[in-house]
Amino acid sequence: MTEEHEIQKKIQVAVSQRNCTIFRANVGKILLSDGGYFDTGLPKGFPDLFGFRWCDHHIFFIEVKSKTGKPSEEQVIFHEFLQSHQIIHGLARSEKDALLIVEGGLIGYGY
Repeated sequence: MTEEHEIQKKIQVAVSQRNCTIFRANVGKILLSDGGYFDTGLPKGFPDLFGFRWCDHHIFFIEVKSKTGKPSEEQVIFHEFLQSHQIIHGLARSEKDALLIVEGGLIGYGY
């Protein structure tokens, strides 16, 4: 299991304990037996985690990175899109970062 996956799991637990619903966005392509591909359909750069706060039903997105991880060009473009619409989102390297994003209603933290 990668460091980012471990961080994701810890964030999911921490955020779900704070009156929020949170989901992991699974992305990628799978080669099918007929030679074609199944694509999850999410756009490139879609953050790792997303959910909503129960108190006000505001949606949030969290991109998870290790201590040294850097966002891809597609992730930066997605961040700019979310920022242009004032959507709660950010880059988290820990549960603490994620809670700052979700509870603080931060827009663009860490990019």
